Amino acid sequence: MRKLLGFILTPIFYICFAVALLLFHPIQWLCLKLGGYSAHKRSVDMLNGILVACNYILFNRTHFIDNKNIPTGRPIVFVANHQSTYDIPPLIYFMRRFHGKFISKIELMTAGIPSISFNLKHGGAANIDRKDPKQSIAEILTLANNMKKNNWSAFIFPEGTRTKTGKMKNFSIGGIATLLKKNPDALVVPIAINGSYKMVQWGAFPLRPFTSMSWEVLDPIDTTGLNVEEIVKKAEDMIRLKVKEENL
Repeated sequence: MRKLLGFILTPIFYICFAVALLLFHPIQWLCLKLGGYSAHKRSVDMLNGILVACNYILFNRTHFIDNKNIPTGRPIVFVANHQSTYDIPPLIYFMRRFHGKFISKIELMTAGIPSISFNLKHGGAANIDRKDPKQSIAEILTLANNMKKNNWSAFIFPEGTRTKTGKMKNFSIGGIATLLKKNPDALVVPIAINGSYKMVQWGAFPLRPFTSMSWEVLDPIDTTGLNVEEIVKKAEDMIRLKVKEENL
């Protein structure tokens, strides 16, 4: 029955998702041209709020557990596990006060996807070419410098790829090391994502309805006396514990 409902509801979800992207593409352009970064960011925040709301079409539950103890106005590296493409809109919308930027594949920026490609190009993301290490390092360094200059934050998925089963892969230090080298006083905050992989357990079509998904912002890591490898391992352990608890 659930899969049958998925066949019925998924086209409606995709239509609403696509309409939002198409509608906000010119809105983003106008906001950027007329109001600069601040106006553009507000339009991106609004778009992602709508994309999160699209989950209700599938009767999916998006439960975001915020952490109000995390300060704003300083660089933060948010470290999260990665379960699906749909991990991203809740992070952008619910954590919008932190001006979080993503490290993304350059192919997404050049793909011409309405709203998404435009934001990746103009919103401050690090768009890396995985076949070109020098370009990748330069992009991440630019992001790190912007974090320091503008008190931006970064979202990073150290697993590298999305899981298809919910089982976490080992974290790599990769871009985290570069970000922390330029921002040694940045907070490192883990985020545990649970259940979003179930939404795509049958692939892109149909999507799975009546799925409970959660995003939990954990406490910052005390990095005193720790090197990058130890910091990343501690973030992984904290997230793995939450994901394991959720999936028992």
